[in-house]
Amino acid sequence: MIPAAAAVQRPTDAKLLVVDASGHITHRDRVDFPALIEAGDLVIANDAATLPASLFGVHLPTGRPIEVRLAGTRTLLARERARFTAVAFGEGDFRTPTEHRPAPPAFDAGDVLQLGPLRAMVVNVLGHPRLIEIEFQHSIAETWEGLARHGRPIQYAYLQEPLAIWDTWTPIAAAPVAFEAPSAGFILDWRVIAAIRARGAAFATITHAAGISSTGDADVDALLPLDEPYFIPESTASRIATTRRRSGRIIAVGTTVVRALEDAAARHGHVRGGTGVATLRVSRLTPLRVVDALVTGQHEPDTSHYELLRAFLNDVVLERVTDEANARHYRTHEFGDSLFIAVRRAGPAKAGHYVCGPAKAGRYVCGDSGNSPDGQR
Repeated sequence: MIPAAAAVQRPTDAKLLVVDASGHITHRDRVDFPALIEAGDLVIANDAATLPASLFGVHLPTGRPIEVRLAGTRTLLARERARFTAVAFGEGDFRTPTEHRPAPPAFDAGDVLQLGPLRAMVVNVLGHPRLIEIEFQHSIAETWEGLARHGRPIQYAYLQEPLAIWDTWTPIAAAPVAFEAPSAGFILDWRVIAAIRARGAAFATITHAAGISSTGDADVDALLPLDEPYFIPESTASRIATTRRRSGRIIAVGTTVVRALEDAAARHGHVRGGTGVATLRVSRLTPLRVVDALVTGQHEPDTSHYELLRAFLNDVVLERVTDEANARHYRTHEFGDSLFIAVRRAGPAKAGHYVCGPAKAGRYVCGDSGNSPDGQR
């Protein structure tokens, strides 16, 4: 696979690799996505807009230039002073791969950072020299204005031109709470949503503060994903319950949707409306209680996104997916090609909530919550 080097959300030549519930792989044009949706399905997307979360400035105690990338928060929309987890870099910009960026100056609690028009104080160093907690020393209104005027979208070296903030907003973007684009949603536009509904399926949204995907530092990347707040509307929770009763599939548009729904179900036994903070790290050991299918980007091994795919596919199938994507020159990252994984065929569901467990022996193992998961799909 090769990185997508242009910020085009819906290129006409975008590809879609499809893995069905038997592990069979096919290749389609990405515009064919609605054809994979069946009557009774519920498609759920993340409607978070992306913040201009990259801030350049100065570490005032040393006078050294820094870049601070906002990476996480515990609340979707702060009402008092805004506090964030952030990743810091020394001088340089996106044209240098993050793994080659110099380290920032050593931080101490109480250090003040001048980030354009904004001042922020280091509240804590979070177990790694690059990872800090900061609090902006302004009102919420002043902080938002400063971010809008001075911030830039987080960007990586594989893109050749600077990103504009609207390059990172999906067509359904609403509240600005994501730190990187929930880019699986680039597959959507209003015609696609209309086509989904025309097939007898429903469409709903959640809001999830999508965090950063990479820092270039293996020790920090091992901590990803960070805790991420989310909001599930009551209407979406109700549609999930209705879809389950009617044996339809829950199809997540993006890994952030998977994380929010599975975190909510792990806490409550089912998806309830309201706010939460996703602490669940979805992996091969995570039983899927809610999501039956996923559309996402093409992810590289050794990333947190790829690890999440192991909740859907065993390693044998996942390696075949990677080999096929490499052989056919699929593109990775936000503006790359897509992957559709179905772990359950449409059809009658058993009583109780549906649980898919870790894959075994080349087959995916699923079963009802009230029985041992011994059915094969």
